[in-house]
Amino acid sequence: MYMPLRLLPWPLPALLAWAGAWLLYLSLQRAVPPMAALMAACLLGTAASLLGASWWRRALIALGFPLSLAITGLASLPAWAWLVPLALLLAVYPLNAWRDAPIFPTPRHALQALAVQVSLAPGARVLDAGCGLGDGLIALRHAYPDARMEGLEWSWPLRLACALRCPWAKVRRGDMWQADWSGYQMVYLFQRPESMARAAAKAQAEMAPGSWLVSLEFAVPGLLPRAQLRAPGGRVVWIYRLPLLTEKGA
Repeated sequence: MYMPLRLLPWPLPALLAWAGAWLLYLSLQRAVPPMAALMAACLLGTAASLLGASWWRRALIALGFPLSLAITGLASLPAWAWLVPLALLLAVYPLNAWRDAPIFPTPRHALQALAVQVSLAPGARVLDAGCGLGDGLIALRHAYPDARMEGLEWSWPLRLACALRCPWAKVRRGDMWQADWSGYQMVYLFQRPESMARAAAKAQAEMAPGSWLVSLEFAVPGLLPRAQLRAPGGRVVWIYRLPLLTEKGA
């Protein structure tokens, strides 16, 4: 449901999120304590922030309701209560996650032709490193229904949401840069350009010869891909096989 909302022109996603948070807050005011109403509305706003296409838009969506509530002065709350929105924001977006990719979901059919280029044995272990809400795992499962899908996500709310969406996958909370990639036949990434050299170095150091590193949209500078796919929507899927090969002149 959230994908169509992401396509709405800015600032409609923010306006809808703020309106929804205000509606929830006002409807709960007489039913629950003010603090509980604040937490519920802030939680809705933080969850809706996943609709943002950039970090600053996500922050605006998440913080719009509490800031507007503070400006209006309608709530009589202790000073520490205003730390709740910040705590929720940090729970969904931990500090170290800001150094990695924003939450850009993998389009459902972006990897549908991957199995044509890369054949995996039944039961092969496939990792979505930084799985977010699980869209990459869902796309990978379409390509490899017989593989053992695993996801790794630092944010515990996102890890929980991913596990609920993908009960057939093993989803763990952890740092993708600290995790061991040596047991996987394929590691999939939808990161950002600045992360790709680091990901390639980790794959080269840990992954076995013959295994695969797959990146949606962003190539590894200076490395020769085994293949490229043009995904629906124009994005490119970059496919690398270990050991990684350097481009001539790179």
